[in-house]
Amino acid sequence: MSRYRLGVLGSIAENLTPQSALVGFAVSPQLEIIFDTVKSSRKYRNLLSRPACSFALGWDGEQTVQYEGQAEELVGTRLNDLQQIYFRAWPDGPARLGWPGIVYFGIRPTWIRYSDYDQNPPFIREFQF
Repeated sequence: MSRYRLGVLGSIAENLTPQSALVGFAVSPQLEIIFDTVKSSRKYRNLLSRPACSFALGWDGEQTVQYEGQAEELVGTRLNDLQQIYFRAWPDGPARLGWPGIVYFGIRPTWIRYSDYDQNPPFIREFQF
C-alpha cells in the first residue's frame, strides 16, 4: 500500500448517495490511511457524519487494494504522530498548514483485499481487522 500515493476515497453523503474523491495519502505501519482535506470539502462533511468509508488503491497492471475502514478527524497526539507519517510521504504537506480549514483524517482498516490478476492463477488475500 505504501508504494502508492493516490487513491480514491468513497464516502456517503447526507442524502445517502455515494461520493468519490481522489486524494493523496500516506500509510502508517498499522495500515491506517492518512490524508488532508479542507473543511469546505464534501468528504469532510461526509466523514464527520458517516465515518464508514472505502479506498481503492493501485491499478498498476492488475494489482489493486480495496480498503474499508472507519475515519476520524485527527487531533492531539494522534494528529502529531500520523501527520509526521503523512509529511514523510508528502514533503509539501507542511506548506498546506496555512490553508484555511485544513484538517487531517486517519482511517483505521476494518477489511482489506489485495488482488494481483497479473499472475496465473490470480493472487488474492483478504484481511479482517
